[in-house]
Amino acid sequence: MLETAARRTPVIAAAAAMETDWLKVLPPATRWVLHGDAQARALALPYWGVAFAEQSCRAIRRGTRATLWLGPDEYLLLDTAGGDAAPGEPAAAVASALERALADTPHALVDISHRQFALEISGPHAAAILSGACPLDLDLNEFPIDMCTRTVFAKADIVLWRTRADAFHVEVWRSFSGYVSGVLAEIAAEFHGGHR
Repeated sequence: MLETAARRTPVIAAAAAMETDWLKVLPPATRWVLHGDAQARALALPYWGVAFAEQSCRAIRRGTRATLWLGPDEYLLLDTAGGDAAPGEPAAAVASALERALADTPHALVDISHRQFALEISGPHAAAILSGACPLDLDLNEFPIDMCTRTVFAKADIVLWRTRADAFHVEVWRSFSGYVSGVLAEIAAEFHGGHR
């Protein structure tokens, strides 16, 4: 049986000193990366319960779960239910069910829950704040709701997902929490006041 690593919400020191109605650390979640072809995805679907986008750079949500397209045959599986529950219980059951379903099919299923955490950047300036250190065109017409991709924020790798017209879900590696929050705080100071 797979064990889910203990997860704690990282401290976002740089942003904590500012008004944070635009920045929120999201609760712990369970995360897996699934590598698998169409056959593997079809076998996983009944146990995961959320479809796998066939269109590149798209996310599909259902309840507390989401499936984000990261690349050909690569998906980020997010489950926000029970992030603070007893370690290993629901997540291990889901992982075990997926592994059983995929046992005879080439695939890779890796639990990355301990590696990263999520931020929500929201409000009327969300796209402008992210654009201060992200090279993508975040105009709503170019990066619509439920579009997602791997990209960079300054020098940190992130996964960026637009969840609403004025909100983004940002997956960040824990080791970059201080760096990313510091850069965000510097950029946001232009829109939300504060010291640079």
